[in-house]
Parts: sequence; C-alpha cells; structure tokens
Amino acid sequence: MELKNRTLSNFAELVESGECKKFRGRLKVGVDLGTANTVLAVVDTNNRPIAGISAPSHAIQDGVIVNYYESVQLVTKLKAELEERLGVELPYAAAAIPPGVSEGSVKSIGYVLEGAGFEVTNIVDEPTAAAAVLKITDGAVVDVGGGTTGISILKDGKVIYTDDEATGGSHMTMTVAGHYRIPYEEAEVLKTTPEKEDEIFPVIKAVIEKMATITEKFLHGYQVPAVYVVGGSASFRDCIRKETWSSSLPPGSSASRNTTRHRLLLRPATGNT
Repeated sequence: MELKNRTLSNFAELVESGECKKFRGRLKVGVDLGTANTVLAVVDTNNRPIAGISAPSHAIQDGVIVNYYESVQLVTKLKAELEERLGVELPYAAAAIPPGVSEGSVKSIGYVLEGAGFEVTNIVDEPTAAAAVLKITDGAVVDVGGGTTGISILKDGKVIYTDDEATGGSHMTMTVAGHYRIPYEEAEVLKTTPEKEDEIFPVIKAVIEKMATITEKFLHGYQVPAVYVVGGSASFRDCIRKETWSSSLPPGSSASRNTTRHRLLLRPATGNT
C-alpha cells in the first residue's frame, strides 16, 4: 500500500505546487468531473504522474451535469492552463464517473470533454479507474466522492461488481454546517482544514459510519483480501478506524486508505487515453 499511497501523494503535490515533471513521449489525460471539484490528471506512458490541476466545481451532482456551460468553461480553462505549463497540446482524455449513472449522463459527460476540445478515448467508473491507477487486481476499491460512495470489486484483474449510493463529502459538509450553524461554503473550508481535523471528525463520524454500512452492504457475499478506500472525503486519518470502516469488512480483510486530500481518478488505459 505504501507504493499506492506514494502515487497519490505525488499527484497531490503536483496539484498543490503547480509543478510539471519532465517527460518524454505521449501524455495521457484523465478528467474527473466531481461533485465538489473538477480534476485533470496527466501521466506519461508509464502512468507516472506528470502534472495535475483542480478547481472547485458545482456543475455536477452525482455524475449528472446540472450546468453544461459552466462545466465546459471550467474544463476548457484547466486544459489550457495545463497545456501552457507543459508546452504541449493535450488532445485526448478519458473521464471518470460514479458507478451506475445513466447512459444519458455518460454521454453528457463525454459532450463536456468534447466541448472543451478533447477527443474522448474512454469513460469508466471512478472506483475502477482508481483500481487501474493503483494496480489493484484483487480486492475492493471504495471511492468516497463528493456525493456518493461507490465501489468496484475486482478478481484476477477483472471487475466483477460495481455500485454506488448517495452519501459522500457533501453530506459531511452539510453536517458540519448544521453543527456549527454556518453557511455550507464556510463549512466546506472548515472540513478541509487539516488543523481542524481532530475537532471535525467527531462531528462527521456518523456520516462515515453510514458510508461503512453502505460498503458492508456492497461487500455482502464477496470475499475480498483487502478494501482500498480512496477519494478526497476519505482523507481523515481516523476514517478507517476499527469502530468505523474496518468493522464492516468481511473476515480476513484489511482496509487501507489513500493519505492525500486529492483523488487520482485517471484510468491508465491503452491507446490514446
């Protein structure tokens, strides 16, 4: 898991610093139109993180485009910034989506990328995308997103089950807002302030326990060696303590989480992805 966390940490550092790593050959781009943030990730042909950029976004809700124009404008802006930093054009991109979204929503997300100037090479569900990046062939990947908790279960490198259910980071933020009687935007800032983590975690613990219950339901009937919890909403260091996530796992399973505050939802597929 250390290597997997290092991959995520390296990407998070690139997003935060605006740095671009040196590269040779073709680059691949992944786009995550999230409920809270839109993220563009760039890797080389060996899937090594090269650059990344993120910006707040409220144009998407649970994989459904609620403001097409705003989404296109934001992705276009982020694409242009990355191209300027890298000194190359980025013509191709893949997208990550929550599991179980409708075919119409999948098409709409593809239209957003096309409207921003990308040729779409693939659209894949977020937990499966994370599993591909982290080279997970057996186990379950739980993606705690802004609006939903999604899962992909893999066996021998193949996805055998995917699903998702409402409850994610936005529900944490609403809980914080209600607890402190503050606006949603202020609660989001408070929730994502690392220095406030010890204060905030007890407030949102019930939401995380609900995510654990959702995960337990998803895992029913499956034997998995490990559960990998990814996503910005899983950043709290106590997120998978025994009394929360770990108690919902099948016997013999272990739980690990990413240790960054950014999601890496890029599928390292073949071709022009």
